[in-house]
Amino acid sequence: MNTLVIVLIAAVCLFGAYVLYGRWLANKWGIDPAAKTPAVVHEDGRDYVPTNGWTVFAHQFSSIAGAGPVTGAIQAAAFGWLPVLLWVLLGGIFFGAVTDFGALYASVKNDGKSMGMLIEKYIGKTGRKLFLLFCWLFCGIVIAAFADMVAGTFNAFGADGAMVEAAKTNGAAGMVSIMFMVFAVIFGLLQKKFSFSGWKESVISIVFIVLSFVIDLASAFHRFYGNCRIQGADPAVQQARLALCIGVKNVIFNVLTMFKINVPEKM
Repeated sequence: MNTLVIVLIAAVCLFGAYVLYGRWLANKWGIDPAAKTPAVVHEDGRDYVPTNGWTVFAHQFSSIAGAGPVTGAIQAAAFGWLPVLLWVLLGGIFFGAVTDFGALYASVKNDGKSMGMLIEKYIGKTGRKLFLLFCWLFCGIVIAAFADMVAGTFNAFGADGAMVEAAKTNGAAGMVSIMFMVFAVIFGLLQKKFSFSGWKESVISIVFIVLSFVIDLASAFHRFYGNCRIQGADPAVQQARLALCIGVKNVIFNVLTMFKINVPEKM
């Protein structure tokens, strides 16, 4: 199945679930959109601070884009593309989304209390202790897993001191990670100076993500162009490499044009 078709199907399913299933849950739970949240009722400038919805969404999105969506999809990929699609759609809609939605609404209905406090209120102190123990163990596993991934990505040498085969690929991934940190600092400085809010924050973030992708693409293509000859190669390989060059050229051209940067046709 064409990748674009899969992406479109997933987008339709997720949007439909948000509109239909999300609305059904909201009606079922009796959510009142006009009700004042704890941030408004108990505003103190420290623990309770009314915040723009886009900013709250960004925090929630960054919080959930962690171990479950990443490692779950990777594990499902061992069985093919269909389990990954089912994990993202069924798991995201009926497990991940409804869990987060319910946890947030329960917190809002109880003056912004955390899940540990809510469990103690409705189940008891033993339940709270067990929940916190689970959180502690789970955080330890997540930190260990991500630390191992980071170490494997940034380390270009094996135990014998020789460069590993995936060093160049890992270097590209490391480059993107470093650029994310650089752009985070730049975004913070821009935010401090201009006080962006709402959709403007999202637009700037998307711009930085696109720039990171293009920089990494140019870096990877530079290594490809130096290591893989086009002239003199087998005709089939030559055509494939030419197609790759044209594809990279079109992507970089489109991105630079989008940012109103003049692109030379030849040098």
